[in-house]
Amino acid sequence: MVSSPAYDATAYDPPAAPSDTPAVRHPGTIVAGCLAVCLAQIGLVLPAAINGVIQRSLQTSGAELTWVSDAFLVPAAVLALTFGVVGDLYGRKKLLVGGALLAAVGYLVSATSDSPAQLITGQALSGIGSAALFPASLAVIIAGTPTPAARARGLASWTTALSIGALIAPLLSGTVVEHTSFHWAFAATGVLAIVTAAAAWWLTAESSAPEGRSLDWPGQITIALALLALLYGIIQGPTDGWGSVTVVGSLVVAALMAGAFIAAESRSTSPMLRLDLFRNPAFAASAAMAVIGMFGFLGGAYDLSIRLGVIQHQSPLRAAVPFLIIQAVTPFSWPLLVRLLQRVGPGPMLVTGFVSLAVAQLWLRAVPVHETGIPALLGPLLLNGVGFGLVVAAITAAAVNAVPPHLTGMAAATTSLVRDLGQTLGPAVVGAVALAAATDQLTGSLRAAALTPAEHGTAAAVLDAGGPLALHTADLGPLSAKLAPLTERALADGYADVLLLTAGACVTAAVIAAVFLGFRPRATAPVESAGSRS
Repeated sequence: MVSSPAYDATAYDPPAAPSDTPAVRHPGTIVAGCLAVCLAQIGLVLPAAINGVIQRSLQTSGAELTWVSDAFLVPAAVLALTFGVVGDLYGRKKLLVGGALLAAVGYLVSATSDSPAQLITGQALSGIGSAALFPASLAVIIAGTPTPAARARGLASWTTALSIGALIAPLLSGTVVEHTSFHWAFAATGVLAIVTAAAAWWLTAESSAPEGRSLDWPGQITIALALLALLYGIIQGPTDGWGSVTVVGSLVVAALMAGAFIAAESRSTSPMLRLDLFRNPAFAASAAMAVIGMFGFLGGAYDLSIRLGVIQHQSPLRAAVPFLIIQAVTPFSWPLLVRLLQRVGPGPMLVTGFVSLAVAQLWLRAVPVHETGIPALLGPLLLNGVGFGLVVAAITAAAVNAVPPHLTGMAAATTSLVRDLGQTLGPAVVGAVALAAATDQLTGSLRAAALTPAEHGTAAAVLDAGGPLALHTADLGPLSAKLAPLTERALADGYADVLLLTAGACVTAAVIAAVFLGFRPRATAPVESAGSRS
């Protein structure tokens, strides 16, 4: 659920300022940039605490519920680098205002949604707007702080605002939905988006850096199509059948588009992804760590949201508390994490962090599903937060340490891209694997259950049409009481077992870090402004 946005230092760093230049040219720009990244982060984390309410209110299938999260994550992951170039070419203030307004439109669509399709559409629009806000907010702050000291303060403010957004989101959605419908959580965020657009218009100083920048449309289009087709196949597999024409066709399209992306980037004079960086074994290992490890982290977080909101039917505010605990660790421990990075280097931090995430997920799996109190979850939640803090502090430094100094900006941006791709795959793979296992278990359980032929037919029809989540929350009168133990057990087992997969991914990332980075302290490049993109 969390990462730091793509930042190409080679594109955004302005020339050194004369000594009589003010430390901060436009203080209002800092305010507007911080407000923008806070808004973008709120939108990214917003559904986590209210997935259960959304599922019950709209009677979504498991696939539709996964799309609610991934419809936002996909554009935020795929478009951030391209929007960074757009801002450099045509003006970052315009990008801030336009991104905030598009996000507001998306939240309006979500706030008025009466179907899963409309909510997913609204999430996609908000995700596109936020994909513009992440790089533009960082770029305007860097352009407005010409001295190293001012830039350090500006980046600290930006990171703090991003972390605040991660903390506000579950509290906002949980509190609002506790007293009214989930639509108002999106409406409140939409109001904030309008305020952000107004602040960006009035307070932000325009800046751009078009020299040497160009858009890589072939690369952008092919990677977007590849990721969308891949996600469609993974998410729809349990519902449509893994051998269905649509699922097989989407996976074939994903493979073809991935090949087209590699071909396009190989020939591009200004690629969005430098493929030659992957010839460096240490950098390739860092990228693999980012994809695999962040898949494990966000997959585990999505698993937790289903456990709290859908299986346990916890109230939105109570479901928000575990995410607040996880998100709070990084901002409060950031100074310590930076010192660790300087003294021990990224290798030991990444190994420790990924192992901590794996242990946290195995620990969570061991907590009985009927256990709803925070004390029983506090250990794995804190360990999850600590592990993520160590990883997010070190993962970009590991990548930039592996390349020559003149490529550190591209390395940081590439790491952000692959990390976000891993996070996007988290909910998709976790949902697909858990729901497929739950469906298989329920199919057998229904045959063995003491149901009349009519009851079995009704239950089987709901299961076939909407999957195990729909059967778990459907109002079928007295039949629901008979099915509740079966559906709860199947979902609990499915989502518990998938934690073995996410923990295994974190262990794999730890092994890669140990083999390629080792445990020796090493000098580190400047840390990317990391915060929580959840």
